[in-house]
Amino acid sequence: MVYRVFVEKKPGLAPEAAGLLSDCRSFLGIKKLENVRILNRYDVENIDEALFDYARTTVFSEPQLDLVSASADLSDASVVFAVEPLPGQFDQRADSAAQCIQLQSQGERPTVRSAKVYALYGKLTKKDVEAIKHYVINAVEAREASLEKPETLKVEYAAPETVETVKGFIKMKDAALQKLLDKLGLAMDLDDLRFLQAYFRDQEHRDPTITEVRVVDTYWSDHCRHTTFSTHIDEAHIQDEAVRAAYQRYLDARVEVYGDEKAAARPQTLMDIATIGTKTLKKRGLLPELDESEEINACSIHVPTTIDGNQEDWLLMFKNETHNHPTEIEPFGGAATCIGGCIRDPLSGRAYVHQAMRVTGGGDPRVSLKDTVKGKLPQRKLATTAAAGYSSYGNQIGLATGHVAELYHEGYIAKRLECGAVVAAAPASNVRREVPAPGDVVILLGGRTGRDGIGGATGSSKSHNMKSLQTMASEVQKGNAPEERKIQRLFRNGEVTRLIKRCNDFGAGGVSVAIGELAAGLRIDLDAVRKKYEGLDGTELAISESQERMAVVVDPADADAFIAAAQAENLEAYRVAVVTEEERMVMQWKGNEIANLSRAFLDTNGAVKHTSVEVAAKQRQQLDEPLFSSLRQMASSLKTASRRGLTERFDGSIGAGSVLMPFGGRTQTTPAQAMAALFPVLPGQHTTQASVMTWGCDPDRLSIDPYVGAHDAVYNSMAKLVAAGADYHDAYLTLQEFFEKLRNEPQRWGKPFAALLGALDAQLELGAAAIGGKDSMSGSFLDRDVPPTVISFAIAPVDASKVLSPEFKAANHPVYLIAPTDGTQEAIKASWDTFLRLHADGKVCAAWAVENGAAEAVMKMSFGNEIGFTGENFSDWYTQGAGCLIAELSGDVFLPGVVKIGYTTEAPVIRLGQDEASIEELRSLNESTLADVYPTKVTEAGEEILPFRFEASVYPAPAIKTARPKVLIPVFPGTNCEYDSARAMMDAGAEAEIAVIRNLTSADVQRSAEEFAKKAASAQMIFLPGGFSGGDEPDGSAKFITAFFRNPAIREQVTALLENRDGLMLGICNGFQALIKLGLVPYGKIIDTDSTCPTLTYNIIGRHQSKMVRTRICSNKSPWLSDAAVGSICTVPISHGEGRFYASDELVQQLAANGQIATQYVDLAGNPTMDTEFNPNGSVFAIEGITSPDGRVLGKMGHSERIGKSLYRNVPGEYDIHLFRNAVKYFK
Repeated sequence: MVYRVFVEKKPGLAPEAAGLLSDCRSFLGIKKLENVRILNRYDVENIDEALFDYARTTVFSEPQLDLVSASADLSDASVVFAVEPLPGQFDQRADSAAQCIQLQSQGERPTVRSAKVYALYGKLTKKDVEAIKHYVINAVEAREASLEKPETLKVEYAAPETVETVKGFIKMKDAALQKLLDKLGLAMDLDDLRFLQAYFRDQEHRDPTITEVRVVDTYWSDHCRHTTFSTHIDEAHIQDEAVRAAYQRYLDARVEVYGDEKAAARPQTLMDIATIGTKTLKKRGLLPELDESEEINACSIHVPTTIDGNQEDWLLMFKNETHNHPTEIEPFGGAATCIGGCIRDPLSGRAYVHQAMRVTGGGDPRVSLKDTVKGKLPQRKLATTAAAGYSSYGNQIGLATGHVAELYHEGYIAKRLECGAVVAAAPASNVRREVPAPGDVVILLGGRTGRDGIGGATGSSKSHNMKSLQTMASEVQKGNAPEERKIQRLFRNGEVTRLIKRCNDFGAGGVSVAIGELAAGLRIDLDAVRKKYEGLDGTELAISESQERMAVVVDPADADAFIAAAQAENLEAYRVAVVTEEERMVMQWKGNEIANLSRAFLDTNGAVKHTSVEVAAKQRQQLDEPLFSSLRQMASSLKTASRRGLTERFDGSIGAGSVLMPFGGRTQTTPAQAMAALFPVLPGQHTTQASVMTWGCDPDRLSIDPYVGAHDAVYNSMAKLVAAGADYHDAYLTLQEFFEKLRNEPQRWGKPFAALLGALDAQLELGAAAIGGKDSMSGSFLDRDVPPTVISFAIAPVDASKVLSPEFKAANHPVYLIAPTDGTQEAIKASWDTFLRLHADGKVCAAWAVENGAAEAVMKMSFGNEIGFTGENFSDWYTQGAGCLIAELSGDVFLPGVVKIGYTTEAPVIRLGQDEASIEELRSLNESTLADVYPTKVTEAGEEILPFRFEASVYPAPAIKTARPKVLIPVFPGTNCEYDSARAMMDAGAEAEIAVIRNLTSADVQRSAEEFAKKAASAQMIFLPGGFSGGDEPDGSAKFITAFFRNPAIREQVTALLENRDGLMLGICNGFQALIKLGLVPYGKIIDTDSTCPTLTYNIIGRHQSKMVRTRICSNKSPWLSDAAVGSICTVPISHGEGRFYASDELVQQLAANGQIATQYVDLAGNPTMDTEFNPNGSVFAIEGITSPDGRVLGKMGHSERIGKSLYRNVPGEYDIHLFRNAVKYFK
């Protein structure tokens, strides 16, 4: 039987409906739309009625927030329609609901299907309704659903038995081959298909299966094999003198690296230009840190790292990735799997990924709907939905996003730029690299296989038109961040990673590439590949790009140990292939060989392509023209506009390793130009070793001149490293190229050709090697092309104590331009060396690498601490200057190339000659430019809120004392703060035990509950850490945790801990959400909550919030806050989407009287406030944390566990309120 329930947010608590109403009225221009209601609909099967009734109010809804009904009454609506995911697409809401119910029942997992029901009110035309449907339904991922309840949720899938053979293939003429090419929608061209035909005709003497055709098409796609970059350049016609000279330097480098004879014979390609810099610098002995191996997962360098006084060899890895095509057609899933795929590259290298950067590009997101290009999503919808997707995945997996940038250029309307870069690190001793031997076992680890992502590699290799946009639903991969988090945990264990000989992640090409690349000879059993659902044929199993999967090669003797370790982390792992002596890739399915291909043939990468390039002479005067003419014009321009409203939805502090936050200063409004993070050592370990990463790219300059633009991109990225305190001599690069479809047009080929020569010149001049990169060469839509795009990512190791930030630190300090004394590259390096000497002498207070002029630099440096600036003896404020630095020094200096341009002032005003404006006005202009797209606030301070105050005179004491109390930290699917939590407790003197909750089977759930209850019986504390348990689904946080804690055995142990042993409990963020929904705060025991109970709900701004907030201690009644001074203020990182404390006024006053309100959000003056700049979620009475009646249970939203030395250097504040030290002291 199918049970159905509708869940709707109560009036005033429905930000999603309010947001859609606002978008439809303002952006879509449908003024007659009066109201919108949104209901979540759940259909459930394979469940008994009693369990379903209980789940209605504990899983599918919350009594405090939701209205629940078996049949929604929408008869008064003008229009009602429902939307559901396409069949085969991952539905996290339904999946999490099913898992929550299984945790409650400890039985089999039910079948759940979810949909979203929209009710529209008002006098709407048919055109209005279609516009709204088009806005909310992206046909690539979802469809309109029936309003009728189905009789069953069981889906009958056709059971394919064989795969088709392409009959007559080896005898086809060109016309037939072309017809086949079009019919199958292959990415290869006719030459490749002829090449494939010749192979089967002359070597295999048979027709291929459709599987073999699809596998080869995937293998040879531009995405997988860089076909465009590998095309032979037969002729170069260069009219531009600068490019001609650069080309000669490239030819000279080839001779230096390959020798005369080999250089003459070796093809010239874009790939060769992109890699020759590294080869040259390596040959010169300038890359001693480079880590090299046959296994290429990510860029990797060796860094000597001091941990607790002992030096270790660590690998620092970094990688960039784009998902331009998937994001263009399905922005949420495309952007989510952009960062997901980027993470998996260094993760497959067995490194722990701990920091990310996002650099994206689009058209102006402020343009009206009517100006949207036909066949395209509106730029605003693309931008905001992609940001939601990327941040959702990164936040869930627990990855600190240290820097976010978005570029705007009309060319990106052709195809959006969605680029991510990540940084990872691990002890070198954790990484074993060996060539697989015959008999070795290939294990598939992680998620299951479905139809999502089929054709992704080939789809992203094509340019697109109106027709192709309608046929791409299966090409977009679907992300499942909690699953990838489990792999992160597994691969952080050196005992596990040392079992792995070689590893590959499942990205483009699925099994065929991820497993196919591991060894020369392989026999793959496709029947062993576990599926999300039935009905997939052998071809789909071979090329599906379903995410969150890894393929690892292990010795047969180690296979069982590896599989057991994976299962302990709640991961599926099983044998799927064996390494063979014969160098062929063989795939078996249903007892038949459906693919049997020669490795030598696969590795040809298809027919050799040839082209020629043309580079016309460039007029470069425009590059030296001022960008702006006044402060106000500059502040309000799209180019310089603040991206704070975009950036704050990305968690910037998770991992407790962020040396810089994305925005700094007292007001957190000066953007950092770099991201910096400590190496991710394990809990109990400590280091000051960090890395700094930056980027450089200006599509406007690249459009004028790709050579100069790419050269400047490298210099800008390196200058930003220097401004952040890193030594450019230690830097390495990785490049991202994004260009139009080049076709067979020499002028189009000339753009990446010139750009790569510019980047090559910069590498050789600076001695910085681009040891990795990613190219995307299909940025065309009809007659539109993306701008020439080269992003230079630069990274360098650094001691955290040396990291600089850009916000002005004090008034009456001199400000200097540090620039080359002439136009040579040697002069630029000399200026950087001068800066680094000043920094080493302790004279640099703040620094900025010039991008859009010196005026932008001093303006943004002024914002953070509201310190003014007055310019003097300088006029070139608005000209770009790649490589130049602006520095606030502690005193005057007199050095070549160091020119004083002004000084900081107490008055919050910026004066540049006759032009002046207040910091408040300029900041308002700068932030309002994108405020409608990426808002930063929704409420002002409003009515005065009084601070609560309660000073305890008596404190509870435990029944049994212990010198080293034990804290139990559960890890659920989606938990991501367990390491930070364990580190904070261990540093305070506690013993921390992390317990992974497993739920792959009903038996796993039962065993996990039993094991956790047993561990809880011997613990003094339980700490529920932050994260996104169950992906914060179904439509509400912490339901996963609450389902588990309502288990009778666990409930009994929690009661015993609190009532019999006087133990402590703490819940932070997701953990606080669990505590309040269980009733542990404010009631001190687990209860079935009702509509009178307090809760936590969605932030009123309607998105995730991540920043630093100031909180005031209101009560020291709790043992967790026993030595905190009431009234003292602590700065704390927050990162949440559902942190709004919600309760009746009467209940709040009762809590205050009993000293249960622990902390309140306060403004810069220390006053509680409703202003969303300071109260980030709109909590009533600005409440941030509350306790149980006796104070032993504390719940708070702020991440007090994210503390440590060298963190958050650009945001002043007192971060440690000794929460954990107090807890340990309580037991002594």
